[in-house]
Amino acid sequence: MLGVTTKQMARVLLMSLTIVGIGTSKLRSVRACPFCSAVSQTLRQEMEAMDTAAIARIVTGTETDSEAEFEILSVIRGENLIRPKQKICVNYFGKAKPDQHFLLMGVDPPDLLWSSPLPVSPVAIDYVKSVHSLPEDPIKRLEFYMEYLEHPESLLARDAYDEFASAPYPEIKQLKEKIDRDQILKWIQDTSLPPDRRRLYLVMLGICGQAADADLLEKMLRSEDPNRRAGLDAMIACYATLKGEAGLELIDELFLANKQSQYADTYAAIMALRFHGTDGGVISKDRVLESMRLILDRPELADLVIPDLARWEDWTQIDKLVALFKSADEKSSWVRVPVINYLRACPLAQAEEQLSVLKELDPAAFKRATSFFPVPRVSSGSTDSSSTVPARAFKTLAAGDLASPGLVGMPLAVAGGQGRAPDKKTSLLAVTPVVASARPNRTLVAGVVSMAAATLWLAMWLSISGAGSHGVLAQIVTQTGAESN
Repeated sequence: MLGVTTKQMARVLLMSLTIVGIGTSKLRSVRACPFCSAVSQTLRQEMEAMDTAAIARIVTGTETDSEAEFEILSVIRGENLIRPKQKICVNYFGKAKPDQHFLLMGVDPPDLLWSSPLPVSPVAIDYVKSVHSLPEDPIKRLEFYMEYLEHPESLLARDAYDEFASAPYPEIKQLKEKIDRDQILKWIQDTSLPPDRRRLYLVMLGICGQAADADLLEKMLRSEDPNRRAGLDAMIACYATLKGEAGLELIDELFLANKQSQYADTYAAIMALRFHGTDGGVISKDRVLESMRLILDRPELADLVIPDLARWEDWTQIDKLVALFKSADEKSSWVRVPVINYLRACPLAQAEEQLSVLKELDPAAFKRATSFFPVPRVSSGSTDSSSTVPARAFKTLAAGDLASPGLVGMPLAVAGGQGRAPDKKTSLLAVTPVVASARPNRTLVAGVVSMAAATLWLAMWLSISGAGSHGVLAQIVTQTGAESN
């Protein structure tokens, strides 16, 4: 730590900011698989963000408490920056086996900063080299990764899954003729698989499946075994895709009209409907809205679907929503702000008239809706995907709801004015995958964490070294104040 220079610290901070920028730019331009949640950056994405990548081994006997000497065995990326047989020092903790190989990645030449060494097997080495040479065509890349789904080596299986989880749904659909339907069906019935993997395979079955596969899914939907119903949102969406509009009758019966349905199950059904209202292309939006409206008969959950009614310009429910507003009690009071914002978005004169009435009934709710959120604007024909519609599952500040990039000018106050936590009977495990579909991209989060760690590192260095940290910080504050004046 004491040997770190100011220039090196600046480079670390710059690298962190660069990673954040990369994650953010990709986040804004890509609509990912609607029900999948990537665990981390893929190896391909990491290598693309770095200047060099190589396979190396530890030079025996050079390990210390904090670093080791590595010998480059083969260069994957950045041949002009490193060469085979070159030796470098890299931060490393532990004792490696004599035959253990590692993947090293470096950034910011000429004095490269190296990532943590990643142990790799011979199979993984071949995989990494193949990944680096994959064509630019995203469909060809996905064909390659499809061969590694559920690979015995967990690193490869996870990386292949993450590639699919990050891929836009229209791209996955183009793999229809390449997907092994029989294998997908086996994976879906394997209750030992994690729910996120199962979600992906359900999405894929919706692409390649046959109408007869809906019978299997119906048995799973009716099952009382939570393991068989893992990945419920994707399962419902897949069932409706294979069954068509007729499939919504079962969804209505089990999850939407059924007032005994648990919160997580009902929300999973709503997420599936959002998919079919945007990306599905199988069921008409009018039929989707018919099912959505069933939730309005469950006042404690009504705020879950009000943003969808507004986003899809369904102005037929003004009277019902006004009645919900007037009858709201302590169990459903959060419905009031979304009702107000629904009416604010509605272009009909009737909505304007009702707004005046509701303002008199609950000035506080009206003030929250109009103070914290701009005038809602619907976006007819929006290109939003179902994966961008937010989950309103946890209490937050202000008007109480998670900020939404998915409502295109439609503030999330429409979704739930007060905000609330999931039903206490609902397990976090059941809710988390639903929230994950609106999650912040983990690549971005990792970048932010990296930047925070680098900042902490800089602060520690300033305090330990003789640079006079207080003086430096004072100069920064003074400079900032002078510029603001």
